[in-house]
Amino acid sequence: MHLIYRAIAAFCLVLLAGIAAASSPHGNVENPRPGYLYGEVVKIADGDTLTLLTPAKEQVRIRLAEIDTPERGQPYAQKAQDALSRLVWGKPLAVRVVDTDRYDRTVGRIYVGEIDVSAEMVRLGAAWVYRRYATDASLFDLEAEAREAGRGLWGLSEAERAPPWEWRHRN
Repeated sequence: MHLIYRAIAAFCLVLLAGIAAASSPHGNVENPRPGYLYGEVVKIADGDTLTLLTPAKEQVRIRLAEIDTPERGQPYAQKAQDALSRLVWGKPLAVRVVDTDRYDRTVGRIYVGEIDVSAEMVRLGAAWVYRRYATDASLFDLEAEAREAGRGLWGLSEAERAPPWEWRHRN
């Protein structure tokens, strides 16, 4: 009798997981939403750019919307790339397409389940809010919290903490 209850419980868990996945506000490969791309990461270029492999085996370069991370040669660049890797590598992604940038990359908000990767990168202190393009006011609150807590790049000295857009302009 105990085995029957375990089997029923396992079946219910699988069923609930399936329902949760199907009802995600971001959709998924089986239940796609217009304006979204789906797939898995095959390359991480830096802390805010990755390559997505779609189910159709198309590779799409994605630039995370509304955030900016340190450039190669800047302090914290590798740690930001590592943070992005931990968040997305080997996991199914949903990308809400926002735009295409001047480098022909798809700009989008990336989701791993319910986790908004742009917001999580800012919360971890691995990214700045990209003031020039930000439209999500909640990102500024997350950045202020990370700064106040000294998380991630906010633990660096002020001299080491040049925003990437300023660093690119100087270099």
